[in-house]
Amino acid sequence: MGAFFTPTGVGTLAEEGGLPWRYAPDGTVAVASSAKESRTFHGRTMVLEESIVTDFALVRAAVADRAGNAVFNASACNFNPAAAMAGRRTILEAESLLEVGELDPDAVHLPGVSSTTSSPPPPRKPVSKASRKRTTRRPRPVEGGQDALDA
Repeated sequence: MGAFFTPTGVGTLAEEGGLPWRYAPDGTVAVASSAKESRTFHGRTMVLEESIVTDFALVRAAVADRAGNAVFNASACNFNPAAAMAGRRTILEAESLLEVGELDPDAVHLPGVSSTTSSPPPPRKPVSKASRKRTTRRPRPVEGGQDALDA
C-alpha cells in the first residue's frame, strides 16, 4: 500500500506543514515538513499519509525455508509481516531453517517474495544473572514481638 487517507492530523502541523524534522546547531528549524494533501470524503476531511519505507527490515521467524517463506509464532505474527514488507531489503532470521518445499504452504505467514536473505540465528550466549541478589537478612520484628512475615 503506497498511501492512505486518515482523519488523524487534520488541522495540525502534520497537515499544514512546518513540523520540524531536523534542527540546525543553533536550535532553529533546518528542515520542516511540507504540507500534505487533504480531501473530503462523505463530508469528512482526511489527510493523505504515505507509507513508511525502510532501507532494511530485520525480522525473526519461528520457522522459515531457504526461499524466505516464514511462519511466525504467536504475537510475532502481529507486526513482523508488515515490517518485512516495509523494507527495501528484508533480512529474515529463523529459529529453524528448512529446505524449500518442507514448509506447508497453508502455514506461511510471510511469502518468500518479501524477504531477501534467510539465515539461522547466531548461537545463543549464556545469560549472566549477576544482577540477581538473594536477601539473607531476617525481617525486622513488628510491635508485639512477631516478625513481619508472621504478622
